[in-house]
Amino acid sequence: MTPRARREAPTTAPPAERARELALSILTRAPRSSADLRARLVAKEVAPEVADEVIERYIEVGLLDDASLAATIARTRHAERGLAPRAIVQELRRKGFEEDHIRAALEPLTADVEADTARQLATKRWIRESHAETEARVRRTVSHLARKGYSTSLAFALVRDLQRADSEAEG
Repeated sequence: MTPRARREAPTTAPPAERARELALSILTRAPRSSADLRARLVAKEVAPEVADEVIERYIEVGLLDDASLAATIARTRHAERGLAPRAIVQELRRKGFEEDHIRAALEPLTADVEADTARQLATKRWIRESHAETEARVRRTVSHLARKGYSTSLAFALVRDLQRADSEAEG
């Protein structure tokens, strides 16, 4: 029997105890939102009402904190990956966070912060693509920002600024 099969073998433990063990196992691997944990427990054939009880208890004792986790995800996705708030919102919704937690997590990411990050990303990509023809350079830089969740209007505005700076440096 594989270690995984042994872990997931049927148990004679009461349903609530089994749910607590599964929840701890899931949370040990990675932090999860309450909604994500609930979905994982139900997928492992834990009764929804038992999953809800376990989640409620874990929130009470501080093992689950959706607001804090949403803020951490927003902060790291923006700082480490350069994601725009729009992309972060999509990820948080996909992970099952409530709209209140999402709004609070994105508060520090003001329009100025978003523009500064987009400018840094655009500048890096623009420099990296300096060997390419202008048309390809523009397309690649705008595409890079779009994949990070930035609007095309912001991306094109930043590229125009970079082109203008190149022209002034040459002239």
